[in-house]
Amino acid sequence: MSEPSVLHNTFVIERLYPKPPETVFAAFSDPDKKRRWFAGSSGTDVVEFTMDFRVGGIERYQSRFKEGSPFPGVILASDGRYQQIIPNRCIVTAATMALGDRRISAALATVELLPAAGGTNLVCTHQGAFFEGSDGPEMREQGWRTLFERLAEELAH
Repeated sequence: MSEPSVLHNTFVIERLYPKPPETVFAAFSDPDKKRRWFAGSSGTDVVEFTMDFRVGGIERYQSRFKEGSPFPGVILASDGRYQQIIPNRCIVTAATMALGDRRISAALATVELLPAAGGTNLVCTHQGAFFEGSDGPEMREQGWRTLFERLAEELAH
């Protein structure tokens, strides 16, 4: 029996930040702040990052892998649309991801910001459909964990 052409997966990541929900929300809603923690990494160069933070608005991200990476010169692209925004409380996005000219996934991500003693409990629920040859759910979850670590660094400044 062959492998399925689509792998479905859901994961949940929780992270406590020592800042109020309004501050954490601003790191998602302000394009300059979000670009700092969300776009790019040491292995990529940002080609494009745009966001229209409103329900129905589009967020687009493209980066090119650097030499020495697993995919030198290849573009990683994410195109998303904001499905729901409740200020300081919840953001829901639906997005696709492509590696070069190959679509690798479609996902629904919900980020909840819950007031907690000493700050904000962020709860991210990621529901994905991973296509043949994609990075798979384990790598995607690790990617989100890395992003939330970078968010912590952004919030510390």
